[in-house]
Amino acid sequence: MMNKSDFYYYLPPELIAQHPIEPRDGAKMLVYDRHNKQINDKIFKDLPEFLHKGDVLVINNTKVLPARIYGNKPTGAKVEFLLHKRINLTDWEVLARPARKAMIGDKIIFSDKLVATVLQIGEDGIRTIKFDYDGIFEDILNSIGEMPLPHYIHEKLKDKDSYQTVYAKVDGSSAAPTAGLHFTPELISKIKNMGVEIVEVLLHVGLGTFRPVKTENILDHKMHSEFYSVTDDVASKLNLAKKEGRRIIAVGTTSVRVLESASTESGVILPGSGNTEIFIYPPYKFKMVDALITNFHLPESTLIMLISAFCGREETLEIYKYAVEHKYRFFSFGDACLFL
Repeated sequence: MMNKSDFYYYLPPELIAQHPIEPRDGAKMLVYDRHNKQINDKIFKDLPEFLHKGDVLVINNTKVLPARIYGNKPTGAKVEFLLHKRINLTDWEVLARPARKAMIGDKIIFSDKLVATVLQIGEDGIRTIKFDYDGIFEDILNSIGEMPLPHYIHEKLKDKDSYQTVYAKVDGSSAAPTAGLHFTPELISKIKNMGVEIVEVLLHVGLGTFRPVKTENILDHKMHSEFYSVTDDVASKLNLAKKEGRRIIAVGTTSVRVLESASTESGVILPGSGNTEIFIYPPYKFKMVDALITNFHLPESTLIMLISAFCGREETLEIYKYAVEHKYRFFSFGDACLFL
């Protein structure tokens, strides 16, 4: 049995980044070579030093919705919704807070153009709701919604775009794929000019990002499903790279989840789309990913478990101890890691 507490580390609160770094590629980057177990301290704009011609960088082109909205019941009671998953044009799964104020049949008014009715009750505050709206839903959301920053960020976001990657395209995420926040258009151009191939996959980051592991035995933890998509063209490029022995470098754990969900046991990517509940923890055998760019993750989270599967649990905890000692910035707006 593997316990949640096996993935605990101590983090001083002052190391939790409260705002994004400017410029984006000015963040620190911890580079860890898994083969010789060496750590290097770098800056994110140094990334090209560690890339080779022919490498394939896999980015997640999801776009974060301003998915946190605040409304009132006719009684005046306040209710907050965090949009989770779109079901159809009007119906969504949402996380309601406080959940007890969103019962079946309740109406919540968000503006004169947006009203929700609760249809079903799920677990852990999840509700299925129906929106009635006047106008274009996305425009209404952009005018009233807030970026769904994690609970550990206490500062207000000055610019919504700072919680969006520069290559974000497809609306649908409840959180940013934060490893990608470090890229600038100039850095992407430099990497492409080196002969590194950049391909786009899609994974809409869901509420699992916010959901702590509550069970001591991690095998009892249930992941929320997330929608992903891999095009025929991208699958062909990845399969050719794998066949030719070129490195597949995932930008973020979201890209890892796409690649590993869409791969066969023999390491072939299948094009298509669907929902994944993949939960990666030691001793998982990676089928597609050769290297990984990511941020530092919460203690006892599913994401540090994924990193532990990639680098080894004891190695990961040593890396994180080093990062704490060297004052790296942690979590969504924090510094980066490159695991080779």
